[in-house]
Amino acid sequence: MSTRTGRTLVLGIGNLLMGDEGIGVHAVRRLEASSLPEGVDVVDGGTGGFHLLSYFEEYGSIIMIDATMDGRPPGTIRTLKPRFASDYPKTLTAHDIGLKDLVETAAILQHSPDITLITVSIETMQPMETELSAEVASCMAELERLVRDLLQPGRT
Repeated sequence: MSTRTGRTLVLGIGNLLMGDEGIGVHAVRRLEASSLPEGVDVVDGGTGGFHLLSYFEEYGSIIMIDATMDGRPPGTIRTLKPRFASDYPKTLTAHDIGLKDLVETAAILQHSPDITLITVSIETMQPMETELSAEVASCMAELERLVRDLLQPGRT
């Protein structure tokens, strides 16, 4: 039985210890420090995995933010509306298998919320680096504006 609400979740995915790969977590931490519309929750999803499955049942709408190594210039932002695991970019970073498995499992269990995936292009992962590169850090204001636009009624 679904316990899904009309609330929206902004879910940042990434590993803070891998430099730019942690962009999703950096983004949600920035959003947490600001005022968001009522009915919006923000979660640091770390490197994904099945512990995030309950969010797919609980929320009617999820905005996920993640890094991708897609060959585009670092800091390039793209918005996708994936419906199936096969719709996700093949170039998501270190945790992509877990995220795709999570989406497939949610679909099988009929816990598929409306998902908007925001990807930020990165060039490489930087092991044991907690700061974002200048190129990726420079897109944070645009990323925040995009999330706020998506949070407007009727946008997600």
